[in-house]
Amino acid sequence: MQEGKENRKSRKKIILNTLLFFVVFGLTLYGVFYGEDIGDINEAIHQSRIQWLFPAIICVLVFIWGESIIIWYMMRSCGIHLKERLCFLVSSVGFFFSCVTPSASGGQPMQIYFMKKEKIPIPVSTVILMIVTIIYKLVLVAIGLGIVLFARGFLNTYLGDILFIFYLGLGLNIFCVTFMMILVFHPFLAKRIMTLGHTILEKLHLLRKKEGRLAKLEASMDMYNDTAAYIRQHPMLMLNVFLITFGQRIALFTVTYFVYRAFSLTGTPMITLITLQAVIAVSVDMLPLPGGMGISETLFLIIFAPVFGELLLPGMVLSRGLGYYSELLISALFTLVAVVVFGHRERAARAHAAASNLSEDEEICKKVG
Repeated sequence: MQEGKENRKSRKKIILNTLLFFVVFGLTLYGVFYGEDIGDINEAIHQSRIQWLFPAIICVLVFIWGESIIIWYMMRSCGIHLKERLCFLVSSVGFFFSCVTPSASGGQPMQIYFMKKEKIPIPVSTVILMIVTIIYKLVLVAIGLGIVLFARGFLNTYLGDILFIFYLGLGLNIFCVTFMMILVFHPFLAKRIMTLGHTILEKLHLLRKKEGRLAKLEASMDMYNDTAAYIRQHPMLMLNVFLITFGQRIALFTVTYFVYRAFSLTGTPMITLITLQAVIAVSVDMLPLPGGMGISETLFLIIFAPVFGELLLPGMVLSRGLGYYSELLISALFTLVAVVVFGHRERAARAHAAASNLSEDEEICKKVG
């Protein structure tokens, strides 16, 4: 009965997230294209050089593939030999549900669900995916801090009056990474923080009192102890994961450069285009919007105005279309493949287990007979 209740909650959450996605998507389209000549935009896009767009798509695939390499690499360190193609499917599932849920909250639960089908223990998959998340955000923080320390004049030139949005995004990412590090490396302090927060929320009547919730909350902290132990035991592995993740991020940021070249534009260095796209990523990463929709497009139109000039809107359509919406479509396609592949493997495993049990029963009957 409890399982049925959880399934209903899960379905309700999926429906609400889907509705939110399409509402935000609709508002984004309206905000971007209202009053614009769609024909002119379409003509400009058709005149772009398509040979420069193929590398952009490859960059998106590298972005998705990079996480699959990390998952495969970390699984092997735990003695779990999951095939590379299955890791790619798990990675695709994560990116798809991260793209369509606020603050990318739906990716990891679905990845854990599919890993469970491969008999990977939930504590193991949870620890691995938590480290992936920490490193993923840590790379973004490192890039953001690097820009602040070494390119402040650059920020003032291109961001101007919206500089506070970048600092807000960077601050939220730093807070998130710091909090996760406390959870991992200071479990006693983390438990105190979680317990105090739980008590305050109940006293403010923002959380209903429920027997056993606090005990479950404290029990879940064991997962962070396991994560800390894993990181301490594999320092070089963590460094390698950081470098792979850094490459992932840069690959996705490079999409805008290829779009820039597709319009036969010159004059702005590649590093500038990549850095500007990184600024947008830092600014929107922690905002509770699916894929940063709406705000990402708005920031692009402001920040890249001096770069793309009259081709700003077509540039945004192609850059955002390839950097986010193609990622969404590619990961959606491979998520469907994952549903089929993992479902088939699960049924085959059950059939094999049933056949093994039947053979054992027959052997016992023969011996008894």
